[in-house]
Amino acid sequence: MSEGAKKRVSVYVDGFNLYHALDELHDDSLKWLCLRRLSESIIRGDEQLRSVKYFSAFATWMPDSMLRHRAYVEALKCEGVKFIEGNFKKKFLKCKVCGAQYHTHEEKETDVNIAIHLIKDTFLNEFDRAIVISADTDMASAVAMARQLSGTKRIDVVCPPGRFSRARSLNPLFELPKGKIKAARLADKYVTGTGTSVSVPAKYRLPAHP
Repeated sequence: MSEGAKKRVSVYVDGFNLYHALDELHDDSLKWLCLRRLSESIIRGDEQLRSVKYFSAFATWMPDSMLRHRAYVEALKCEGVKFIEGNFKKKFLKCKVCGAQYHTHEEKETDVNIAIHLIKDTFLNEFDRAIVISADTDMASAVAMARQLSGTKRIDVVCPPGRFSRARSLNPLFELPKGKIKAARLADKYVTGTGTSVSVPAKYRLPAHP
């Protein structure tokens, strides 16, 4: 890196870990969150944002939720965020009381996808500092490995709001303040590269003021 050049930052967002943290704030409007603007708000003055990768999966058995999620992903893409898709798989469980079998859905691949991209980008010299937005302790091994391999690069973890205490094994830098999340809202409407429009879902609109 030449003298005076800004350091390159890549951000890796654990989509459902962030979503559930926002859900606990009981303000659905916060979920229409621009991850590019949020990332720009947490980097330093001598850094520039190189990429933002959003890792998540569509809950196909929940049509309303999936439609909102697809709209969100399209809006993020319009902001230059790269979407890396995982998937859900059925998980069969047995009731401890009555013995009846039932199924739920378990997200797969997200933590593996984050780990793969983080390690790959470290080897390919895609950044000078990586920021992983997650409090999932399943990420600890991947973060530790990237830190060992990174040489002079920094690998930092930033927690979603309210989750710092759950992520101590990740050695997080800080917890995202609610104020930064509110300030990093997506626009209400976008036009995609194919010419179709995408708008903020009704559930994610800002509350009307009297």
